[in-house]
Amino acid sequence: MAETTIAPLSKGAASAASGGISVLRIRTITIVVCLAAWELLARSGLLYGEVVPPLERIGAAFVELLLDGDTYRHLAVTAWEVGAGFVVGFATGVMLGVPMGSRRFLGDALAPYVNGFATAPKIVFLPIAMLAFGTGVTSKLALGALSAFFPVVINTMAGVRQIDPVLVKVGRSFRLSALQMATRIYLPALRRSLVTSMRLGFGLAVVGVLLAEIKLSAAGLGHLAIEHYNNFRVPQMYAVLILVFVIAVGANGLMARLTPRH
Repeated sequence: MAETTIAPLSKGAASAASGGISVLRIRTITIVVCLAAWELLARSGLLYGEVVPPLERIGAAFVELLLDGDTYRHLAVTAWEVGAGFVVGFATGVMLGVPMGSRRFLGDALAPYVNGFATAPKIVFLPIAMLAFGTGVTSKLALGALSAFFPVVINTMAGVRQIDPVLVKVGRSFRLSALQMATRIYLPALRRSLVTSMRLGFGLAVVGVLLAEIKLSAAGLGHLAIEHYNNFRVPQMYAVLILVFVIAVGANGLMARLTPRH
């Protein structure tokens, strides 16, 4: 009877497996510790009970939120504003970031303005967006696009300047046009940088849209959260925030899968 042999795991595979288990263990412990600390603080009486409600009340509010059909109307509004704003901000950021990175004179000329506007809180542009686009969905979309634009353009410009100069010289030696250089040289070499830009831009687009909805909106998850806050429905407010967090983390995880392995 032939004997079956099992090849032992290589040191690299074994260390990778043990590393994955350790990371998962640390993440699990962190979540458990945070939840336990929250529950202890909620039941300690150190803070007013409604400020830090027990987890069971937040959990019940979250289930109620998911079962409420009106939640999905607000979710659809926010999803449209974030999604459309992110696409506009990402596309325009890449379109400006590539020439700013490839043409150092242009990059040096525009960088102070881009960096200056990037550091400004985007909520200050909401009155301008309202004057330009009104108080409807378009002004929130515009603020989301503006929030996503700056990290994308800065990261894209930096990524272009890190591309191997040999690749650029090869493209120019073949007399590629500016469009061909962008599509055949820069964008393929920028894949990792573009994924990072997507993740940064998406996160800030979410923040920008929610802030705009909180300030002035009749629909959206930001509007729903501030409504619960104004009526002191604290567990329901936390439930909305958890929903936003779960969706944002899920979207960020999907984008991370686009990162090239090598």
